[in-house]
Amino acid sequence: MSVAATSDSPRTLFTDERVRIPTRLFSISSQAVQHIVLMMENLIREKRSAGLPCVLGLPTGSTPVSVYRELVRLHREEGLDFSQVITFNLDEYFPMPREEQQSYWRFMHDNLFSHVNVRPENIHIPDGTGSIDDVEASAINFEQAIKRAGGIDLMLLGIGRTGHIGFNEPGASPLSRTRLVRLDPVSRRDNASSFHGEENVPTHAVTMGIATILEARKIVLMAFGEHKSAIVRKALEEPAGESCPASFLQNHQQAVFVIDEPAASDLTAVTTPWVTGMVDWNPDLIRRAVLWLSMQAGKGLLKLTSDDYRAHNLHELLREHGPASKLGKEIFRDRLETICEHPAGETPTRVLCFSPHPDDDVISMGGTLIRLQEDGHDVHVAYMTNGNVAVHDHEAIRFANFVSEFNQTFGLAAEQTTSLESKIRSFLSGKHAGQTDSDEVLAIKALVRKTEAIAATQAIHIGEENLHFLDLPFYRTGQVRKRPLSEADIEIVVRLLETLCPSQIYVAGDLADPHGTHRTCAMAVFEAVRRYRAGGGQLEVWLYRGAWQEYEPHQIERAVPLTPYDLQRKRTAIFRHQSQKDGAMFMGSTDKREFWQRAEDRNRQTAALYDRLGLPEYFAMEGFVLWKGETIA
Repeated sequence: MSVAATSDSPRTLFTDERVRIPTRLFSISSQAVQHIVLMMENLIREKRSAGLPCVLGLPTGSTPVSVYRELVRLHREEGLDFSQVITFNLDEYFPMPREEQQSYWRFMHDNLFSHVNVRPENIHIPDGTGSIDDVEASAINFEQAIKRAGGIDLMLLGIGRTGHIGFNEPGASPLSRTRLVRLDPVSRRDNASSFHGEENVPTHAVTMGIATILEARKIVLMAFGEHKSAIVRKALEEPAGESCPASFLQNHQQAVFVIDEPAASDLTAVTTPWVTGMVDWNPDLIRRAVLWLSMQAGKGLLKLTSDDYRAHNLHELLREHGPASKLGKEIFRDRLETICEHPAGETPTRVLCFSPHPDDDVISMGGTLIRLQEDGHDVHVAYMTNGNVAVHDHEAIRFANFVSEFNQTFGLAAEQTTSLESKIRSFLSGKHAGQTDSDEVLAIKALVRKTEAIAATQAIHIGEENLHFLDLPFYRTGQVRKRPLSEADIEIVVRLLETLCPSQIYVAGDLADPHGTHRTCAMAVFEAVRRYRAGGGQLEVWLYRGAWQEYEPHQIERAVPLTPYDLQRKRTAIFRHQSQKDGAMFMGSTDKREFWQRAEDRNRQTAALYDRLGLPEYFAMEGFVLWKGETIA
C-alpha cells in the first residue's frame, strides 16, 4: 500500500509482501538529499551535545556527491561541527595510490574531508596502497578501528546495478567482513569512464563486508535515477539472497531506502498500483492502465473487452470509468493525437536543439531534425559541451599526425606542427591509466568532436552557420568528474536564447544520473528558460531521450513518424561521429551495439508499439515529452 505525497513531502511505501524495506520516496533527488542530510546533521549535533563521537559509514560515487556538498555548506554557513565525527569509508580500489584521480581517498578529500573540520586521525578508508600481502592485516585493523569507535551509528550506502553495496558483488556472503574482492565485470564496465576505458579499471578492491555493514545501528541506502530502478525493485521486492547483496538489508531492523521517483519506476506500487489494492484513478493512471492492459492482453486498444479488464485486476477501473469500449476509444484518441507529422507546424519558424554532447542531436532526434529542416524551419543546434573526454587517445594521435602530414605536404609551418605532434606522442606514450590529458591533447579531442558534429549536421542539411558550440565551463575539467553547475553556465544559455529567440527548443530529457552531463545540461537550460520567459520571451520546450531508452508509451506526448529514407539519413549523420564508433564500450555500457543500432532499434520499437496498440503503422518513430516547468534538481 502507499500514502499520497505532496511535491515537498515523501511518500512512504510501507513494508508488505512486496516492499520488504521501509522506503522514502521523493519526487526529485534534491528533496531526497535534503532528507538524508537532515538526518546526518541531527545525528552529528545530537552526539556532540551529549559529548559523544558520531561514527559515520560513507560511500563514494556520483550518488552521494550532493549530500557531501550540502554537508560542506552546513559546516561553512551554519557551523556544523565535524571535530567529533569519525568516518569509515566502504571501499577502495586495489591497487590504488592515494593521489590518483580515481582513488576513493582522493574523492573523499576533494568532496568532503578537505572542506570540513574532521580530524585526520578520525578518517578511515580501506588501504589500497600496500602489497597484496598487507591487505589481510590492514583489513583486520580496519575492523578493529570500527569496534574501538563503538560501532557505526549511521551507514550511508549507494547501490550498484549488480545490487552491490560497497564492493560486495553478487555471491558475497552475508557473513563477510572487510576483505579483498574481485570486481564483477558489470561493476568494472560501470566505472570504465572514470578510467578512460574498461581495460584500465582495477580488477580488485578492498571493501567493508556485508556483516560489517549490517552491524551499523542505522542504514540509509539512497538510489536516484532510472538506471537504478531495476535493481531497486529486486532489492525491495524479491527475497533476500546473494544474487542481490543489497537485499540483505531486509534483515536489518533500522534500514531504510531513500529514493526518487525515477529510481522507483519499476516498483509494483508505481508501475501497476492496481494490483496492490485500491487506487485513485486519475487521467494519467487510467492511460497507463489501459495501455498496460493492451500489451498484456495482446490486443489493440479498440479490441479490449470487459473480460480483459476483469482478468487483469482492473475491475475498479471498469466499474468507475467503463464500459470497456469507452475506455478503449478514449485512450486510442489520446494516443492518436500524439502522432505529429510536422513537429513545429507548417509555418516557418526558428527551432533550437540543445545537444549535451556533440552527437546527442542526431542520435536521439536526427529524424525530427530532418523533418524540421524539410518543413522549412530555421533549425539551429547548440552543443553544450565539447565532449572531449569521450575521445580515445589513438584518435588524438591520428589527427595530430594528419595535421603534421598535411602541413608538410603543403609546406605550412611544418617545423611547429612536427614539434607539437612529437610532444603529443610523448605525453600519450607515457600516460598512465586514468591520467588527465594535457591541454594540447584535450584541445585536439575537442576539435575532433567539433568537426564531426559539423560533418554530421551537413548530412541532414543544417549548415555550420546554424551550429553553436557553447563549451559550458562546468565540463572543462578534462575528467569524467565535472564541476557543479554555475551561474556562468546558465548565462551562456540565456544569451543564446536572447540572440536566437526560438519559438521551440528541444532538450535532452535523459535524466537518469543525478550528476550526469545530460542532467546538468538540462538544469542549465531549464533555469535559462525560466529567466527568458520572465523577460517576456515565449517558447515551447520539448524533451527527447538519449540513445539508451525511449519514453514509456503513456509518457509520450509527441511521436514523430520516420520513413526508411529518414532513418537512412539519420544513420549517415551518426556514422560521421567516427570517434564515437566504440562509444558504448568506452563509456562502460553493457549494451555493445553501436549508437546507430540502438537508436534505430528504439525508433522501430516505438513504431511497433503504436502498431500493437492498434494505431496507424509507421516504419519508425521518435518520441518527445512537453516540459511543463517541473523542477528536476
